[in-house]
Amino acid sequence: MYQQKLIASPLQTITFEGHSFYLKRDDLLHPDFSGNKARKFYYFLTHDFPTVKKIVSYGSAQSNAMFSLSELAKMRGWEYEYYVDHIAEYLKENPHGNYQAALANGMILREQSAGSREQFGDDVLFIEEGGRQKESEYGIKILAEEIIAWQQEQGIEKLNIFLPSGTGTTALYLQKNCSLLTAHCSLKTKVFTTPCVGDREYLRKQFLELEADEQFHPTIFTLEKKHHFGKLYKDNYKIWLKLQQQTGVEFDLLYDPLGWRVLLEHIGLFESPVLYIHQGGVLGNKSMLPRYQRKFPSVSEE
Repeated sequence: MYQQKLIASPLQTITFEGHSFYLKRDDLLHPDFSGNKARKFYYFLTHDFPTVKKIVSYGSAQSNAMFSLSELAKMRGWEYEYYVDHIAEYLKENPHGNYQAALANGMILREQSAGSREQFGDDVLFIEEGGRQKESEYGIKILAEEIIAWQQEQGIEKLNIFLPSGTGTTALYLQKNCSLLTAHCSLKTKVFTTPCVGDREYLRKQFLELEADEQFHPTIFTLEKKHHFGKLYKDNYKIWLKLQQQTGVEFDLLYDPLGWRVLLEHIGLFESPVLYIHQGGVLGNKSMLPRYQRKFPSVSEE
């Protein structure tokens, strides 16, 4: 067994827009290997893979998973190969954010399709985009155990957990394991999420690919107006700035603004306390923030 452990992430109370929330700081799990990607890849950090010499994965050129996998590979002493369909010329000429950090960790970048797991040998650990695979449940179960233990200590009978979703893997396995952990006690723990990539039906499809039993699926909330992943929205930038001003916490600029907008829009539906999970990803702000500042230069002055 590979001896590398992550300590439980801290939990704090914050006030935002006049409402009190609990905040699970998974962004503080580890200096370099943190957030929901650390939870998803924790299985690969702690188990033996005697034949593996290389990690192969794929996705976007500024993916949080891309950087986290570069840290995993460095910790394990493995090579790391990452495939992208396209890299913007500006990014090639001006490396920054997750892209720059992953390259600094020794990532080999291929601007082509990754193909499928079957084309690689036994010495390759093939990771699906964003960690969308069953091994992710191992680390997310530990997150559920941390939350339920805290809930018991605090004497909170009913707890609502909220987090934004990409593939929905974290939200799904969190709901499943919270349900299993509280099946024989009086605690009630419910997970709510919103799709940041695609719509409600896309997210339901992602859930079903990993878990056929819908009783373990999180509850999905959305905004009325369609939200396009990666597009710059003034309302997203404004709520991100407000979060920093009112809580002193830096959140991710890609997922969290939509998460908080959806949560606040549905806040009236929550009678019991709400725990928001900070899933990390703030390294990506180095590329997203300048884009927002260029497009909405006056927002920070409002």
